[in-house]
Amino acid sequence: MNTKALFAEFIGTFALIFAGAGSIATNYIIRGEITGAAVDLAAIALAHGFTIAVMVTATAAVSGGHLNPAVTFGAWLTKKIDLNNALGYVVVQCLGAIFAASLLKLAIPLDVLQAVNMGTPTLGAGETPLMGLILEFILTFFLVFVVFGTAMDFRAPKMGGLFIGLTVTLDILAGGPLSGAAMNPARYMGPALMGGGLQYFWLYWIGPLAGGAAAALFYHHVLEDKRGVTLRSAELE
Repeated sequence: MNTKALFAEFIGTFALIFAGAGSIATNYIIRGEITGAAVDLAAIALAHGFTIAVMVTATAAVSGGHLNPAVTFGAWLTKKIDLNNALGYVVVQCLGAIFAASLLKLAIPLDVLQAVNMGTPTLGAGETPLMGLILEFILTFFLVFVVFGTAMDFRAPKMGGLFIGLTVTLDILAGGPLSGAAMNPARYMGPALMGGGLQYFWLYWIGPLAGGAAAALFYHHVLEDKRGVTLRSAELE
């Protein structure tokens, strides 16, 4: 198991949750006092997208810049990472998310975090669990499809982090008010365990994992050029 890769995945996922959930809290402080409204969807989407863009770019050479169990699951299904490394990635991604959420409780007033439910993705008004599940599947499909097309395909331009971050941004703009647009089980798990609530734990694991798996398998079997495939597992040994 590649220890350096595990550290990279931990730090990258930590940054996503700290900046992502933190942006929701600071957005509440700013807009709640000025306008009484706690949602600036564009600002929150950009905070998540920028964080993913810079952290995927920073960790890509070390770990591949997964930062998401759904991405790792798709990479394992398509044999770009072996089982031992995949399990290690998922564990440290979740630990990074939990650690980030715990430090947010030390850095941001508790009443603010309670007001925004720790920045935990949740279903919007009128959104049923089934609707949320479908939406998380589709949004994560888009995300993992872009990951494969811009970062894992040997033919891709070397700008994967930017395009992956932009995909996170557009997904949040499209689905943030409906399902929270988690697209990442760790993004849900950290804040949820630290006080956001685990009511929809199953939804935010099944939806992203299924969407990520569908995108990975489709890209691998339909679009990828097998002549140039280099197994990620060999790189991480």
